[in-house]
Amino acid sequence: MFALSGSDDYPSGICLKCTPDKAIELRDSYPDDILPGYHMNKKHWNTVLPLGNLPEKFIKNLIKDSYDLVVAGLPKKVREKLNISL
Repeated sequence: MFALSGSDDYPSGICLKCTPDKAIELRDSYPDDILPGYHMNKKHWNTVLPLGNLPEKFIKNLIKDSYDLVVAGLPKKVREKLNISL
């Protein structure tokens, strides 16, 4: 799992996986737009709020980084089976 989106039960936003250092850096740089992951491990997850303050390309890069982080953690055999190369 690399992303979770909000629903009626949760604040609007998208939870994205991140390295611990990058998670803190992003929260410090964008305190109104990026928060610790809602109901997630705060060390590895951030919630990105779609308030219109962050450029779309920046958010897309955060999503890609989250996906790449999860894929990199998959066993090589699984990546090969899914035809995913890094």
